[in-house]
Amino acid sequence: MEIPRFISKDEYLKPYAGVYEDLHNTVQKKINELAGESGNLADFANGHLYFGLNRDGNEVVIREWAPNAVAIWLVSHENAWIKHDHFKFKKTGRGLWELKLDAALLPHNSLYKLIIAWPGGEGERIPAWARRVVQDDNTKIFSAQAWFPVPYKWKNKAPVKPVNPLIYEAHIGMSAEEGLVSTYIDFTNNVLPYIADSGYNTIQLMAIQEHPYYGSFGYHVSSFFAPSSRFGTPEELKELIDTAHGLGLRVIMDIVHSHAVKNESEGISRFDGSYYQFFHDGPRGEHIAWDSRCFNYGKNEVLHFLLSNCKYWLDEFRFDGFRFDGVTSMLYLNHGLGQDFMQYGDYFSDNLDKESVVYLMLANHLIHEIRKDAITIAEDMSGFPGMATPEKDGGIGFDYRLAMGIPDFWIKILKEKKDEEWHAGEIFYQLTNKRNDEKVISYAESHDQALVGDKTIIFRLIDADMYFHMNCQYRNLVIDRGMALHKIIRLLTLTTSGGGYLNFMGNEFGHPEWIDFPRQGNNWSYHYARRQWHLAFDKNLRYRFLLEFDKALIRNVVSEKMLKCKSKAILQNNEDQVLAFERGNCLVVVNMSPDRSYTGYGLPVTHKDWKIILSTDDMNFDGFGNIDTSETYRTSGEGKSRQLKLYLPARTAMILKRM
Repeated sequence: MEIPRFISKDEYLKPYAGVYEDLHNTVQKKINELAGESGNLADFANGHLYFGLNRDGNEVVIREWAPNAVAIWLVSHENAWIKHDHFKFKKTGRGLWELKLDAALLPHNSLYKLIIAWPGGEGERIPAWARRVVQDDNTKIFSAQAWFPVPYKWKNKAPVKPVNPLIYEAHIGMSAEEGLVSTYIDFTNNVLPYIADSGYNTIQLMAIQEHPYYGSFGYHVSSFFAPSSRFGTPEELKELIDTAHGLGLRVIMDIVHSHAVKNESEGISRFDGSYYQFFHDGPRGEHIAWDSRCFNYGKNEVLHFLLSNCKYWLDEFRFDGFRFDGVTSMLYLNHGLGQDFMQYGDYFSDNLDKESVVYLMLANHLIHEIRKDAITIAEDMSGFPGMATPEKDGGIGFDYRLAMGIPDFWIKILKEKKDEEWHAGEIFYQLTNKRNDEKVISYAESHDQALVGDKTIIFRLIDADMYFHMNCQYRNLVIDRGMALHKIIRLLTLTTSGGGYLNFMGNEFGHPEWIDFPRQGNNWSYHYARRQWHLAFDKNLRYRFLLEFDKALIRNVVSEKMLKCKSKAILQNNEDQVLAFERGNCLVVVNMSPDRSYTGYGLPVTHKDWKIILSTDDMNFDGFGNIDTSETYRTSGEGKSRQLKLYLPARTAMILKRM
C-alpha cells in the first residue's frame, strides 16, 4: 500500500503510515469475511430484515440471537403474560432462536416481551431487534409493541447534498413552548417551517433511538432499532423527514454506537444472561464515566447488529446521514479520559482500540456504499489524524469532524480574558486551525454548552441582566455588550468555517437560561426542557434582533458561496484588536475593541470597489446605525499601497463584497 495522500504531506505523521496500512488491510479482510462473494457490505447489513418481529401473510415470525440462552418464551397481553409452550422459541443453531405464530396471536398494537432463561436464572427482556417500544404511562414499564401499520407512502425526494451543511441541531421532545414532551407532528408543523425560513439546509435530530431515561438526552440507548415512542409513531417520524425533504432540508441522525445503557429489563445488557454477548466482559465492558456498557467491536455478531442499524435508519426512515456520538470514547481503551493529545505518538500507542477504529471505517464504508450522498460526522475531540479523510485517501472515512475546540476556545476567552485582551491573531488561528485534508463542522456552541451546569454564550455575556433589561424601551450597557459580542462570535465562527456550521435549537436568538430535563433534583419539572419561541418574535424584546441577524448572516454566506473558498487573513492587528480576512469575493472586518472606534482605518486589498452587505451595527440587528451601508467604498492608492479605508466602530463586524 502506498503512503496515503494525507500522510505523504505530513513528515511527522509518516512514521505511523503502517498503522493506517494495517487498519485498511484489516477492514478489507473483514469486508471479504462478512460480505463474501458479493463484496458488498450492504448485503451483509440486512439483519433488521431477518431478526426481530416480522409478518409474512397470516404468520408472524420473531428471531433473536442469544447464544447463552437455554430457553426463550414470548409473553404478551394476548397470553396473559404467562409462559406457554405454544409461545416457546426453537433453537435453530449458532445461538439463533425463532418463533412462528399465527398472526392473530400477536396482532397490531399488542404488547409483548421475552422471558429468557440461562444457566442459573432468567429475566424479562425486550427483543434486541425490536422496532417499536412503548412505555406505560402509569407503571412507566417499557414493552415491545407489535407494529404492522399501513406502509408509509413517501412523497418527496431528498434534496441534493449541500457542499457546506448548515446544521440546525434539534431535540424533538423539548421543541415545544410548553413544559411537556413535544411530538414528531408538532415539530413537523411548527418547527420545520421555522428552520427552513432561517436558512439552514440540514437538521440534526437528537434522541431518536429509544432510551429509558428522558434526561439522558438520548445518549443512553436501550433499543437501537426503535424510534422513541415518546414523540409519536414511526410513521410520524417518517412524515417529519419527508416533509423536511419537501422544504429543502436534509435530515441526519445523532446515532449512538459508542456505548449502551446498563438497564437489563429495557436494554440489551445481559440480554441472554451473559455480560459478554454484545459487550466486553469485565472492566473493559464498563464505561466508568458514563455508567454504561461498551460494545465488543471484535465480534462479527456485534458488527452485524450495528451495521444493520446504520442501514435500517437509512433505508426505513430515509435519514440522510449520521453524526456519530462519542467517537473519542471509542478510539481509545481509556476512552480519552483525562488525556491530552499533544503529539502524534499519543494517538498510536497501545491505547488505540483498533477494533473500534475498524468498526468506524466499516460503518463509513457501508453508509457511503448505500447512499453516496449521505454525510457522516465524527464527534471526536482528540483530533485523530485522518478521521475526516476519505477512505480512498487512506483515512477513516468520515465526511466531517466536529470542530470541538472552537466552543471550548470561546468559553475560555469569555471566562478568562477581558474584552480588551482579545487578540485578533489568536482568534483567527483558533477558528481556522485544522488539517488541510479534512473538513470540519464549526460551531460556537451546541447542546453541550446549553445544559444545566454550563452556560450558553449569551448567558455568559449577559447573565441575570437578561431577566430585566432585554426590552427595547431603553439601552443597557451589559445588554449592548452581550448583543454585540454574540453577533461577532457567531459571524466569525461561520465565516471562518472549514466545511460546515452547526447551531443548537434556540441559540440563534439567544435563548435564555439552560436546559434541564425533568429529574428528582428539580421535582421532575419540564420548565427548562422547552424552547421559548415567543421571545424571538416579541417586538418589545431584543431577542428578535439576534434572530434577524442570524438569518441575514446565513443568507449572505450562502448567496456569496463564502464557504467554498479558503480564508485568507489580510490584517491581524492585536494592538488595535482589528481582524480582516478575505473569503472568495468577500471581506470580513471585525473591530473587537470595547472602546476604540477607528475612522479611515486602512486595509490592504487588491480590489477597487466594495459594498457592505452585512453589518452587526445595523439597527435592524440592534446596532447603533453608525456604519453607512448604502454607499460603495473605493480604495485609494495603487498596487501594494492600495488601501480600503473604513469607519470601524467599537465592537462591530461587517462583511463587504467586491463590486
